[in-house]
Amino acid sequence: MAQYDYWPRYGLDNYSMILPFEKSFNPRESTEFMQRNWQHSITASVIYVAVIFGGKKFMENRKPFALDTPLFLWNSALAIFSILGFVRMTPEWVWSWAAPENSFKYSICTASFAQGVTGFWTEQFALSKVFELIDTVFIVLRKRPLIFLHWYHHVTVTIYTWHAYKDHTASGRWFIWMNYGVHAVMYSYYALRARGIRLPKPLAMVITILQIAQMVMGVLIGGFVYRLKSAGEACQQTWENLFLCFGIYFSFFLLFCNFFYHAYVKKNNRYVKEKKKIDEPIEQFIKNHPKEDINANISSEDINQSVTTRSAARRKVQKAD
Repeated sequence: MAQYDYWPRYGLDNYSMILPFEKSFNPRESTEFMQRNWQHSITASVIYVAVIFGGKKFMENRKPFALDTPLFLWNSALAIFSILGFVRMTPEWVWSWAAPENSFKYSICTASFAQGVTGFWTEQFALSKVFELIDTVFIVLRKRPLIFLHWYHHVTVTIYTWHAYKDHTASGRWFIWMNYGVHAVMYSYYALRARGIRLPKPLAMVITILQIAQMVMGVLIGGFVYRLKSAGEACQQTWENLFLCFGIYFSFFLLFCNFFYHAYVKKNNRYVKEKKKIDEPIEQFIKNHPKEDINANISSEDINQSVTTRSAARRKVQKAD
């Protein structure tokens, strides 16, 4: 189903600046590689699940690693990568539905983004999903809460992205652009948190809302593609990939809504200030009150600062009494 020459397209002449590796990108070689190897995304996911749960067992009776600096560098690298991907994908994304010769239907049914500058960043997007699995390594080594949403999200996105890339799923233009944008904000947030910088609750809420909005758009776009294909119109997405799209995005929608409720809305959520007993050791407090996050990328300094702040507040209350 994949093609190697689409028209109309947003060519290299539309860019005022082209990086050397973007200009040398070969869409045919890249696509053929993915067609031969996309099943390895399943292999990598199986190994990933075995490693993280084996790692959790291994770390049970061991002290957690701090890893604040490596965590900051890792999140910063992913933030920069996501920002670059978002910036480079945006002009073609806007052109695909806003140009006079195009339409929303073109943007979800013609995979012209799989070549040129956006073709390179599409390839990097697919490959990055394997590298992002390292997020969980930090969680395991630092003994942070590993929630189902976190590892399920990593596994399914990796497999779906590789499956979609081998056939040049046209609606992937939207999925990639949205994901780059959300990750640009999310990993920047995690990088700052890894440095112990305390950020306001509304910012964390905005990130989760963006993730939920991304899932809503994924389901809606899948619905548009389904209607077009059911009416017999040409639209570049296989039925198999379309059903995967529905299943994954709808399950993500439910899981992120559940996360939002428990993290920000539910009584005694993680942002409700808990009063720490004066005689409770800091280590025990951290163990009893872990801050749950989708990626749990919070520095140990941030936790200690939170404990110190709460202890000081407790002493002030006692003094006032």
